Amino acid sequence: MAVVEIPTRTRAWALACAVFVAAAVAQRLYWIAGGRWGYTACDRTDLVDPTGGCGADQVVVLPFWSGWGAVGVGVALAVLLAYTVRMPGTWATAGGWAAAALLLVVAFPLHLVFEIPAALAGRPSDWRDLGARLVLMTGGVLFAGLANASGTRRGPTAAGYRPVPLWTRRWAYVAVALPVVGWAVPHALWVLGVPVGISEQELNDIERSLSTATGVAITLVPPLAGLLVLGLVQRWGQQFPRWVPGLHGRQVPRRLAVIPAAVVALTLVTYGVLSIAVLVGRLLTGDTRWSDVWDGWAVTATLLVFLGWGVSLAVTAIGYALATSTDAAITASQDRSVHEPR
Repeated sequence: MAVVEIPTRTRAWALACAVFVAAAVAQRLYWIAGGRWGYTACDRTDLVDPTGGCGADQVVVLPFWSGWGAVGVGVALAVLLAYTVRMPGTWATAGGWAAAALLLVVAFPLHLVFEIPAALAGRPSDWRDLGARLVLMTGGVLFAGLANASGTRRGPTAAGYRPVPLWTRRWAYVAVALPVVGWAVPHALWVLGVPVGISEQELNDIERSLSTATGVAITLVPPLAGLLVLGLVQRWGQQFPRWVPGLHGRQVPRRLAVIPAAVVALTLVTYGVLSIAVLVGRLLTGDTRWSDVWDGWAVTATLLVFLGWGVSLAVTAIGYALATSTDAAITASQDRSVHEPR
C-alpha cells in the first residue's frame, strides 16, 4: 500500500483539531469524575441564577450528552482525524465538512448574537454557556479548515468583479429586509412600550427583565448583521474596497464569504425548523392553545422570520458561489474572447 504524503497545511489543521478534541474529551471526563468547572446546568427555558450556572455544583449525575455522549462524539472525531491523516480524499473531506456542520449547529451561534450584547449591557448571563458555544464554534471552524485543506486543490480564481444573477440580488434584499421588518421593528416597539403582537403581561415581563440598553442592543444587532449579506451581491464582497488598508483592490477569498454565510444560514434554518416543530408539538399535546398563538402572533411570526432569513441567506450564498466559481470565470473569459473584434 502506497504511503500518501500529507501536505504541511493539512497536518497543521489536523494537529489543531486534535488539540481541540483532546481538550474537549478531557473536560467531559473531568465532569464525569465529579468536577464542575466550566459546567452549567442552565437551559434556555429556566435561567435561574445564570451567573452561577443554575446550581451546576449541585448536579450529581450529568445528562448523557454532557458526559459520555459527548465523549463518544469526541472519539468519533478522533477516528475521523486519523482517517483524514492516513487516507485523505473525498470521504475524509466529506467527513470533515460534516463534523464542522455538526459542531457549528450544536454551538448555535445565533444565541451569541443576542446573548453577548445583552451580557455586555449588564444583563445577568451564563458565561459558562457562552464560553462553551464559542469553543464549539472554534472546533467547527477548525474542522472546516481541515476539510478545506484536505480537499482537491483548484486553480486560482480569476481576478475581477463578476456580477451575480438578478435572482441572487432579490434573495439578498429579502435576507436584509426580514431581520429589519420581522425582528427590529417589533422589538423596537416593545422597547418603547407598545404591545404589538404580544399581551400586556408579556410586555410587562420584557420591561422588568430588560434594561433599555439591553433592549436596544438586542433590537439592533440582527439587522446590522443582516446588512453584511449585501456583500454577497456587491463589488466589495469580491474585491476589498479602498478603505481597507493593505488589501485595497485585492480579491476577497471566496471561502471567506461563503463559509460564514453558509454557517449562519444553517443555524437560522435549524433554529426555525426546530422551534416550529416544538410549537407544533405543544399544540398537538395541548400544552399551548391556539388562542395563545394568536395573542402572541408576533412571537410566533419571529420563528418564520428566522426560517425565511436562513433560506434567503442560503440561496444568496449559493448565487455568490456560482458567480465567483472558477468555471464561471472561465466561461466569462471565453465569452469575452468570442465577442472581441479580431
